[in-house]
Amino acid sequence: MKQGAQDSAGTGTQEGGTGRAAPAARVPRQPGPGGRGRGRDDAPTAEAAPRVPIRGERTGGERTGSESTRGEHTHAEPPPPRTPPVVQRSSVRGQILDALRTALLAGDLKPGEVYSGPALGERFGVSATPVREAMQQLALEGAVEVVPNRGFRVVERGARELAELAEVRALIEVPVVLRLARTLPAERWDDLRAPAEATVRAAASGCRATYAESDRAFHRALLSLAGNAQLTDVAEDLHRRAQWPLTAATTRPDLLADATAHTTLLDALTAGDLPLVTHLLHQHLAPPHQRT
Repeated sequence: MKQGAQDSAGTGTQEGGTGRAAPAARVPRQPGPGGRGRGRDDAPTAEAAPRVPIRGERTGGERTGSESTRGEHTHAEPPPPRTPPVVQRSSVRGQILDALRTALLAGDLKPGEVYSGPALGERFGVSATPVREAMQQLALEGAVEVVPNRGFRVVERGARELAELAEVRALIEVPVVLRLARTLPAERWDDLRAPAEATVRAAASGCRATYAESDRAFHRALLSLAGNAQLTDVAEDLHRRAQWPLTAATTRPDLLADATAHTTLLDALTAGDLPLVTHLLHQHLAPPHQRT
């Protein structure tokens, strides 16, 4: 009986030492330390290592690839589809923000007027929530101001504020461009010819919103040559503040003349004429009433 019990626990081929055949279902063999506890038919191989089944092979109690449990993944199978992140709201907010910026530059949003989130949402065919979120961003940029329980008022910029913005822009951009003029080879300025020509085309179209975007793109490309991303971001924020609302832009020189200043500046940079570069930059960045 002792031997029969041992055989039953080790191999399951004998039952009670009587020699009767065991049931068909067999317990998967588990290798013991040093191969102990195995029956005669379970003798270890020379390596005494468990056999790794081939993928898809059915071994006692194991599932094939088609029987994988939910959530299981193997390298040979494509990963399960991931649930896309919820980005609809931020995407709508970004589109509304762009639309509001265009409306400011086009004069569709009047300086001094108050606009509510629901009214603008109805205008753009969206709910008031993304409109309010976009307006909050415009408030951070100084384009509008919050009016409690009413909405947002478009900021009116006076000559003094425009002069202050121009002064700060000059303090940042002029020294950076002069440093670049002293250090960069003349051929590097050719890289800016394309964005400069884009501003001329935008100005020729007569669309102030299009020109404002291309104008910022040129200055961003110019300052990015310095390799200082923080400086570029700060300068662009100041530039954007100086571009609206429309009433501030109506007194500016002709857009085409303003755009042509970019190509004239590149000519001076290519020639290495630093005094002319300094003069052109101050003229270009100055508010309209201070230009000569």
